[in-house]
Amino acid sequence: MPDMLVKLYTLPDAEPFVAEQRAAGVEIRRALVPEKYIVVDWVAKTFGQGWAAECETTFARQPVSCFIAVENNRVLGFSCYDATYKNFFGPIGVDPAQQGRKIGAALLVRTLQAQAAEGYAYAIIGGVGPAEFYTKTVGAELIPDSVPGIYRGILTTESDE
Repeated sequence: MPDMLVKLYTLPDAEPFVAEQRAAGVEIRRALVPEKYIVVDWVAKTFGQGWAAECETTFARQPVSCFIAVENNRVLGFSCYDATYKNFFGPIGVDPAQQGRKIGAALLVRTLQAQAAEGYAYAIIGGVGPAEFYTKTVGAELIPDSVPGIYRGILTTESDE
């Protein structure tokens, strides 16, 4: 999966995305340190240990570099930055049962705005899955020759069979 580059100085305003979610009863906000184990456990159960490890590192930063989508005191999605590498966005994930509600778009734009507020002009989205989503939502562009990227040679627990 290739990496993508996002110009943070041309991001759409996050407020319409966040307001749409708020109107639907979903809060998009920065996670708090006391929520670490709830969020990381949810990420592990929903997306696996790799993403959970990346998410966990974001709780050691000040401010925490993890955003969450919450409805009725339940995590529906998350997004992170500066997890595995500085200036990288990701991982991001929305509960598969909640996809299609534009939660991912709200998390993406809100999190990238936080990166911009910290002084970054560009962000790298590492090892993207749905490239069309990133292009459509924030104008991200594929980075040529970026496969296998930063995850080259990463340890896994999966069998090679």
